[in-house]
Amino acid sequence: MSLTREAVLDALKAVQDPDLHRDLVALGMIEDVVVDGGRVRFTVALTTPACPVKDDLERQCREVVAKLPGVTAVDVTMTSKVRGRVNPAADKKPIPGVAHIVAVGSGKGGVGKSTVAVNLAAALALDGARVGLIDADVYGPNLPLMTGIRETPLQRDGKILPLHAHGMALMSMGFLVEPGTPVIWRGPMLHGVIQNFTRDVAWGELDYLLVDLPPGTGDVQLSLMQQVPLSGAVVVCTPQAVALEDAVKAIAMFEKMEVPILGLIENMSYFVCPNCDARHEIFAHGGARTYADEHGIPFLGEIPLHPGVRDGGDRGAPIVRSAPNTPEAEAFRAAARQLAARLSIQSAATPATATAS
Repeated sequence: MSLTREAVLDALKAVQDPDLHRDLVALGMIEDVVVDGGRVRFTVALTTPACPVKDDLERQCREVVAKLPGVTAVDVTMTSKVRGRVNPAADKKPIPGVAHIVAVGSGKGGVGKSTVAVNLAAALALDGARVGLIDADVYGPNLPLMTGIRETPLQRDGKILPLHAHGMALMSMGFLVEPGTPVIWRGPMLHGVIQNFTRDVAWGELDYLLVDLPPGTGDVQLSLMQQVPLSGAVVVCTPQAVALEDAVKAIAMFEKMEVPILGLIENMSYFVCPNCDARHEIFAHGGARTYADEHGIPFLGEIPLHPGVRDGGDRGAPIVRSAPNTPEAEAFRAAARQLAARLSIQSAATPATATAS
Protein backbone atom coordinates (compact mmCIF):
# COMPACT_ATOMS: atom_id res chain seq x y z
CA MET A 1 0.00 0.00 0.00
CA SER A 2 1.51 3.32 -1.10
CA LEU A 3 2.04 6.20 1.30
CA THR A 4 -0.48 9.02 0.66
CA ARG A 5 -1.26 12.51 1.89
CA GLU A 6 -4.59 11.25 3.23
CA ALA A 7 -2.82 8.59 5.29
CA VAL A 8 -0.56 11.24 6.81
CA LEU A 9 -3.52 13.45 7.74
CA ASP A 10 -5.38 10.48 9.19
CA ALA A 11 -2.39 9.65 11.39
CA LEU A 12 -2.09 13.25 12.58
CA LYS A 13 -5.68 13.16 13.83
CA ALA A 14 -4.27 11.32 16.83
CA VAL A 15 -2.48 14.49 17.99
CA GLN A 16 -4.72 16.76 20.06
CA ASP A 17 -4.25 20.33 21.23
CA PRO A 18 -4.42 20.04 25.06
CA ASP A 19 -6.06 23.45 25.47
CA LEU A 20 -8.57 23.33 22.61
CA HIS A 21 -9.33 19.59 23.08
CA ARG A 22 -9.53 18.90 19.36
CA ASP A 23 -7.12 17.23 16.97
CA LEU A 24 -4.72 19.35 14.91
CA VAL A 25 -6.28 18.32 11.60
CA ALA A 26 -9.78 19.34 12.68
CA LEU A 27 -8.38 22.64 13.94
CA GLY A 28 -6.81 23.36 10.55
CA MET A 29 -3.31 23.44 12.00
CA ILE A 30 -1.78 20.97 9.54
CA GLU A 31 -0.68 22.58 6.28
CA ASP A 32 1.42 21.88 3.17
CA VAL A 33 1.54 18.10 3.47
CA VAL A 34 3.95 16.66 0.88
CA VAL A 35 4.77 12.98 0.37
CA ASP A 36 7.97 12.42 -1.61
CA GLY A 37 8.69 8.70 -1.70
CA GLY A 38 9.33 7.80 1.94
CA ARG A 39 9.94 11.40 3.03
CA VAL A 40 7.00 13.32 4.52
CA ARG A 41 6.97 17.10 4.95
CA PHE A 42 4.28 19.21 6.60
CA THR A 43 3.75 22.41 8.58
CA VAL A 44 2.08 22.75 11.98
CA ALA A 45 0.54 26.24 12.30
CA LEU A 46 -0.06 26.77 16.03
CA THR A 47 -2.43 29.43 17.33
CA THR A 48 0.42 31.27 19.07
CA PRO A 49 4.23 31.31 18.83
CA ALA A 50 4.22 31.25 22.64
CA CYS A 51 2.53 27.83 22.78
CA PRO A 52 3.61 26.18 26.08
CA VAL A 53 3.43 22.67 24.54
CA LYS A 54 5.02 23.44 21.17
CA ASP A 55 7.89 20.95 21.54
CA ASP A 56 5.57 18.19 22.75
CA LEU A 57 3.19 18.67 19.82
CA GLU A 58 6.09 18.55 17.36
CA ARG A 59 7.34 15.33 18.95
CA GLN A 60 3.90 13.71 18.79
CA CYS A 61 3.46 14.70 15.14
CA ARG A 62 6.82 13.18 14.21
CA GLU A 63 6.08 9.96 16.09
CA VAL A 64 2.63 9.24 14.63
CA VAL A 65 3.78 9.90 11.06
CA ALA A 66 7.03 7.95 11.48
CA LYS A 67 4.97 4.86 12.38
CA LEU A 68 3.26 4.78 8.98
CA PRO A 69 4.47 1.98 6.67
CA GLY A 70 6.98 3.27 4.14
CA VAL A 71 8.02 6.43 5.99
CA THR A 72 11.79 6.95 6.02
CA ALA A 73 11.99 10.61 7.15
CA VAL A 74 9.68 13.21 8.69
CA ASP A 75 10.28 16.96 8.26
CA VAL A 76 8.10 19.17 10.46
CA THR A 77 8.01 22.97 10.22
CA MET A 78 6.53 24.70 13.27
CA THR A 79 4.94 28.10 12.71
CA SER A 80 1.99 30.07 14.08
CA LYS A 81 -1.04 32.05 12.98
CA VAL A 82 -2.49 34.16 15.77
CA ARG A 83 -6.24 34.50 15.44
CA GLY A 84 -7.62 37.90 16.33
CA ARG A 85 -10.34 38.75 18.81
CA VAL A 86 -13.63 37.12 17.89
CA ASN A 87 -16.69 39.29 17.18
CA PRO A 88 -15.59 42.71 18.50
CA ALA A 89 -18.36 45.08 19.51
CA ALA A 90 -19.74 47.04 16.57
CA ASP A 91 -19.00 50.40 18.23
CA LYS A 92 -15.31 49.60 18.83
CA LYS A 93 -13.06 49.49 15.79
CA PRO A 94 -10.04 47.18 15.98
CA ILE A 95 -6.57 48.60 15.51
CA PRO A 96 -5.59 47.59 11.96
CA GLY A 97 -3.03 44.79 11.95
CA VAL A 98 -3.32 44.07 15.70
CA ALA A 99 -4.73 40.65 16.56
CA HIS A 100 -5.15 41.07 20.34
CA ILE A 101 -5.24 44.08 22.68
CA VAL A 102 -4.72 43.06 26.30
CA ALA A 103 -5.03 45.34 29.32
CA VAL A 104 -2.73 44.76 32.31
CA GLY A 105 -4.29 46.30 35.40
CA SER A 106 -4.29 46.34 39.18
CA GLY A 107 -6.51 47.69 41.87
CA LYS A 108 -3.71 49.56 43.64
CA GLY A 109 -0.20 50.83 43.09
CA GLY A 110 2.96 49.18 44.34
CA VAL A 111 2.18 45.64 43.19
CA GLY A 112 4.73 45.62 40.36
CA LYS A 113 2.17 45.83 37.57
CA SER A 114 4.50 47.64 35.17
CA THR A 115 7.28 45.15 35.89
CA VAL A 116 4.87 42.32 35.08
CA ALA A 117 3.59 44.04 31.93
CA VAL A 118 7.09 44.68 30.56
CA ASN A 119 8.28 41.15 31.27
CA LEU A 120 5.12 39.53 29.88
CA ALA A 121 5.53 41.51 26.67
CA ALA A 122 9.25 40.75 26.45
CA ALA A 123 8.58 37.06 27.12
CA LEU A 124 6.02 36.85 24.31
CA ALA A 125 8.50 38.54 21.98
CA LEU A 126 11.22 36.11 23.05
CA ASP A 127 8.96 33.24 22.00
CA GLY A 128 8.64 34.75 18.53
CA ALA A 129 5.47 36.83 18.79
CA ARG A 130 5.12 40.32 17.33
CA VAL A 131 4.47 42.44 20.41
CA GLY A 132 3.67 46.04 21.25
CA LEU A 133 3.43 47.69 24.67
CA ILE A 134 1.61 50.90 25.56
CA ASP A 135 2.48 52.65 28.82
CA ALA A 136 -0.93 54.14 29.62
CA ASP A 137 0.10 55.47 33.04
CA VAL A 138 0.20 59.07 31.82
CA TYR A 139 0.96 60.60 35.23
CA GLY A 140 3.72 58.14 36.16
CA PRO A 141 5.21 56.58 33.00
CA ASN A 142 7.89 54.00 33.81
CA LEU A 143 8.45 52.45 30.39
CA PRO A 144 11.48 54.64 29.44
CA LEU A 145 13.36 53.58 32.58
CA MET A 146 12.31 49.93 32.44
CA THR A 147 13.27 49.49 28.78
CA GLY A 148 16.31 51.78 28.69
CA ILE A 149 14.83 53.99 25.96
CA ARG A 150 14.98 57.80 26.24
CA GLU A 151 14.44 58.82 22.62
CA THR A 152 11.67 60.95 21.15
CA PRO A 153 9.45 59.16 18.61
CA LEU A 154 9.46 60.32 15.00
CA GLN A 155 6.43 60.88 12.81
CA ARG A 156 5.75 59.72 9.28
CA ASP A 157 2.66 60.27 7.12
CA GLY A 158 0.73 61.64 10.07
CA LYS A 159 1.51 58.65 12.31
CA ILE A 160 3.76 58.37 15.36
CA LEU A 161 6.46 55.72 14.93
CA PRO A 162 6.81 53.53 18.01
CA LEU A 163 10.23 53.03 19.54
CA HIS A 164 11.71 49.54 19.78
CA ALA A 165 13.62 47.63 22.43
CA HIS A 166 13.89 44.00 23.58
CA GLY A 167 11.85 42.82 20.60
CA MET A 168 8.90 45.09 21.42
CA ALA A 169 7.29 48.15 19.81
CA LEU A 170 6.83 50.78 22.55
CA MET A 171 4.88 53.96 23.25
CA SER A 172 4.78 56.03 26.42
CA MET A 173 4.10 59.58 27.55
CA GLY A 174 7.60 59.34 29.02
CA PHE A 175 8.99 59.45 25.47
CA LEU A 176 7.16 62.72 24.79
CA VAL A 177 8.05 64.85 27.84
CA GLU A 178 11.34 65.73 29.51
CA PRO A 179 12.34 63.42 32.40
CA GLY A 180 10.96 64.70 35.69
CA THR A 181 8.29 66.86 34.01
CA PRO A 182 4.87 66.30 35.62
CA VAL A 183 1.80 65.77 33.45
CA ILE A 184 -1.01 67.82 34.99
CA TRP A 185 -4.10 67.01 32.95
CA ARG A 186 -7.82 66.57 33.41
CA GLY A 187 -9.87 63.59 32.27
CA PRO A 188 -10.69 64.71 28.69
CA MET A 189 -6.98 65.12 27.91
CA LEU A 190 -6.31 61.59 29.15
CA HIS A 191 -9.01 60.35 26.79
CA GLY A 192 -7.15 62.05 23.94
CA VAL A 193 -3.84 60.40 24.85
CA ILE A 194 -5.41 56.95 24.73
CA GLN A 195 -6.85 57.85 21.33
CA ASN A 196 -3.38 58.95 20.15
CA PHE A 197 -1.59 55.87 21.48
CA THR A 198 -4.06 53.40 19.99
CA ARG A 199 -5.11 55.09 16.72
CA ASP A 200 -2.28 57.46 15.81
CA VAL A 201 0.70 55.15 16.28
CA ALA A 202 1.95 53.07 13.33
CA TRP A 203 1.86 49.76 15.17
CA GLY A 204 2.04 47.63 12.02
CA GLU A 205 1.31 43.91 12.27
CA LEU A 206 1.18 42.72 15.89
CA ASP A 207 0.06 39.49 17.50
CA TYR A 208 -0.31 41.11 20.91
CA LEU A 209 -0.55 44.74 22.04
CA LEU A 210 -0.34 44.95 25.83
CA VAL A 211 -1.53 48.09 27.62
CA ASP A 212 0.03 48.83 31.01
CA LEU A 213 -2.74 50.68 32.83
CA PRO A 214 -2.33 53.03 35.80
CA PRO A 215 -3.50 51.70 39.18
CA GLY A 216 -7.17 51.86 40.07
CA THR A 217 -10.38 52.18 38.09
CA GLY A 218 -10.32 55.69 36.63
CA ASP A 219 -10.41 57.74 33.44
CA VAL A 220 -7.66 55.95 31.52
CA GLN A 221 -9.19 52.53 32.11
CA LEU A 222 -12.63 53.73 31.04
CA SER A 223 -11.27 55.49 27.93
CA LEU A 224 -9.39 52.39 26.80
CA MET A 225 -12.38 50.09 27.28
CA GLN A 226 -14.66 52.48 25.41
CA GLN A 227 -12.33 53.04 22.45
CA VAL A 228 -10.89 49.66 21.45
CA PRO A 229 -12.07 46.04 21.52
CA LEU A 230 -10.03 44.44 24.27
CA SER A 231 -9.45 40.71 23.97
CA GLY A 232 -9.24 40.65 27.74
CA ALA A 233 -7.44 41.79 30.86
CA VAL A 234 -4.73 40.48 33.16
CA VAL A 235 -4.97 41.59 36.79
CA VAL A 236 -1.83 41.79 38.95
CA CYS A 237 -1.79 41.70 42.73
CA THR A 238 0.49 40.78 45.62
CA PRO A 239 -0.38 38.24 48.34
CA GLN A 240 -1.53 40.73 51.01
CA ALA A 241 -5.24 40.82 51.76
CA VAL A 242 -5.40 44.57 51.04
CA ALA A 243 -3.86 44.08 47.58
CA LEU A 244 -6.24 41.25 46.75
CA GLU A 245 -9.19 43.33 47.96
CA ASP A 246 -8.26 46.08 45.49
CA ALA A 247 -7.57 43.56 42.73
CA VAL A 248 -11.13 42.31 43.15
CA LYS A 249 -12.34 45.84 42.40
CA ALA A 250 -10.32 45.89 39.18
CA ILE A 251 -11.78 42.52 38.20
CA ALA A 252 -15.28 43.84 38.87
CA MET A 253 -14.59 46.90 36.70
CA PHE A 254 -13.49 44.78 33.74
CA GLU A 255 -16.44 42.43 34.15
CA LYS A 256 -18.89 45.33 34.31
CA MET A 257 -17.46 46.63 31.02
CA GLU A 258 -17.72 43.12 29.52
CA VAL A 259 -13.96 42.66 29.21
CA PRO A 260 -12.96 38.99 29.70
CA ILE A 261 -10.60 38.26 32.58
CA LEU A 262 -7.72 36.33 31.03
CA GLY A 263 -6.06 35.66 34.33
CA LEU A 264 -4.72 36.72 37.70
CA ILE A 265 -0.99 36.95 38.50
CA GLU A 266 0.41 36.98 42.03
CA ASN A 267 3.58 39.09 42.01
CA MET A 268 6.17 39.08 44.85
CA SER A 269 4.63 35.76 45.79
CA TYR A 270 7.59 34.42 47.78
CA PHE A 271 11.30 34.93 48.37
CA VAL A 272 14.00 32.25 48.18
CA CYS A 273 17.04 33.02 50.34
CA PRO A 274 20.19 32.90 48.18
CA ASN A 275 22.29 31.67 51.13
CA CYS A 276 20.17 28.80 52.46
CA ASP A 277 17.57 28.21 49.69
CA ALA A 278 14.81 28.53 52.27
CA ARG A 279 11.53 29.87 50.94
CA HIS A 280 9.99 32.83 52.79
CA GLU A 281 6.45 34.08 52.20
CA ILE A 282 7.08 37.70 53.15
CA PHE A 283 3.68 39.10 52.09
CA ALA A 284 1.72 35.90 52.85
CA HIS A 285 1.07 33.58 49.91
CA GLY A 286 -1.56 31.99 47.74
CA GLY A 287 -4.41 34.48 48.11
CA ALA A 288 -4.62 35.17 44.39
CA ARG A 289 -4.69 31.49 43.44
CA THR A 290 -7.36 30.75 46.02
CA TYR A 291 -9.52 33.64 44.80
CA ALA A 292 -9.05 32.60 41.18
CA ASP A 293 -10.03 29.00 41.94
CA GLU A 294 -13.09 30.04 43.92
CA HIS A 295 -14.36 32.40 41.20
CA GLY A 296 -13.46 30.41 38.09
CA ILE A 297 -10.77 32.86 36.94
CA PRO A 298 -7.61 31.52 35.25
CA PHE A 299 -4.53 31.76 37.45
CA LEU A 300 -1.51 32.58 35.29
CA GLY A 301 1.23 32.13 37.85
CA GLU A 302 3.29 33.21 40.84
CA ILE A 303 6.24 35.58 40.35
CA PRO A 304 8.91 35.40 43.08
CA LEU A 305 10.31 38.44 44.86
CA HIS A 306 13.91 38.68 43.66
CA PRO A 307 16.50 41.49 43.48
CA GLY A 308 17.25 40.57 39.86
CA VAL A 309 13.73 41.52 38.78
CA ARG A 310 14.04 44.95 40.37
CA ASP A 311 17.58 45.42 39.07
CA GLY A 312 16.51 44.56 35.53
CA GLY A 313 13.77 47.17 35.64
CA ASP A 314 16.11 49.82 37.01
CA ARG A 315 18.72 49.11 34.31
CA GLY A 316 16.28 49.00 31.41
CA ALA A 317 16.95 45.28 30.93
CA PRO A 318 13.85 43.13 31.67
CA ILE A 319 14.93 39.95 33.41
CA VAL A 320 13.38 37.68 30.78
CA ARG A 321 15.90 39.18 28.37
CA SER A 322 18.90 39.83 30.62
CA ALA A 323 18.75 36.52 32.55
CA PRO A 324 16.27 34.28 30.70
CA ASN A 325 17.29 31.02 32.38
CA THR A 326 16.76 32.13 35.98
CA PRO A 327 13.76 30.81 37.96
CA GLU A 328 12.21 34.28 38.15
CA ALA A 329 12.51 34.80 34.39
CA GLU A 330 11.03 31.36 33.80
CA ALA A 331 8.08 32.33 36.01
CA PHE A 332 7.35 35.33 33.76
CA ARG A 333 7.78 33.22 30.62
CA ALA A 334 5.41 30.56 31.95
CA ALA A 335 2.79 33.22 32.78
CA ALA A 336 3.16 34.73 29.29
CA ARG A 337 2.62 31.33 27.68
CA GLN A 338 -0.46 30.75 29.81
CA LEU A 339 -1.76 34.14 28.71
CA ALA A 340 -1.18 33.25 25.05
CA ALA A 341 -2.97 29.94 25.61
CA ARG A 342 -6.00 31.70 27.12
CA LEU A 343 -6.23 33.99 24.09
CA SER A 344 -5.99 31.00 21.76
CA ILE A 345 -8.79 29.19 23.59
CA GLN A 346 -10.95 32.31 23.48
CA SER A 347 -10.34 32.88 19.75
CA ALA A 348 -10.90 29.24 18.80
CA ALA A 349 -14.57 29.50 19.73
CA THR A 350 -15.38 30.97 16.30
CA PRO A 351 -13.37 31.33 13.09
CA ALA A 352 -11.51 34.61 12.90
CA THR A 353 -8.88 36.31 10.76
CA ALA A 354 -5.39 34.98 11.48
CA THR A 355 -2.06 36.75 11.21
CA ALA A 356 0.95 34.67 10.27
CA SER A 357 4.00 34.65 12.52
